[in-house]
Amino acid sequence: MKCLIVAAGQGARLREKGELKPLISIKGTPLIERVIGRARDAGVDEFVVVSGYRGAELRSHLDDFSAREQVRTTHVVNDEWDRANGVSLLKAKRHLDEPFLLTMCDHLVDPEIFRSLMAAPFEPETVTLAVDFNIDNPLNDPEDVTRVKCSDGRIEHIGKVIRDFNAFDTGVFLCTPIMFAALEESQANGDDSISGAMNVLARWRKARVFDIGSHPWVDVDDPIAFGKAERLLESGQL
Repeated sequence: MKCLIVAAGQGARLREKGELKPLISIKGTPLIERVIGRARDAGVDEFVVVSGYRGAELRSHLDDFSAREQVRTTHVVNDEWDRANGVSLLKAKRHLDEPFLLTMCDHLVDPEIFRSLMAAPFEPETVTLAVDFNIDNPLNDPEDVTRVKCSDGRIEHIGKVIRDFNAFDTGVFLCTPIMFAALEESQANGDDSISGAMNVLARWRKARVFDIGSHPWVDVDDPIAFGKAERLLESGQL
């Protein structure tokens, strides 16, 4: 199975740690290499990486990494990287005509999340989001994460500022190509984000959820989250 990694944004909130977010070193290893390594541990055998901000630098690094580690990697260039993250997915559409994993270059997750999501049964023409129902866990900031309202295994609503929610979006998805139709519909309505597409899928009753249980994950989006990820890596929990 292929894994699409979104790595196009500027990552300004982590600028004090490095100029190019995917290549910021955490415990001696660039973030994006850790993301790729975890997906490979779960059985992913090919990657599609969307780059944008300082993309030539990232692509050069990944070419060296891919050659060294024998990782099959396809590059997609997003020259509209200052728009919302759904634009990056649409740029990769022609490379993904079968079910695929989707994740972000700054989300460090337990490989078991990838593994279990890929092994779980899913319906054709749906998208499944791995969600964390442990919303009282201090590991991820509830004011920063994307919130999800789930019911009977389906997404009802998703967004940063929704008030009625019972889970967090981990940034890990199992997609079918219907995701691209939802992205196009959302974009036509003025929302370029992945969450916008998931809300479209929710209206179509095509958005599913997968409970990650107690498996850890961190959105390494600012210095505080970076410190939490470092401590989890040091302790062997992540």
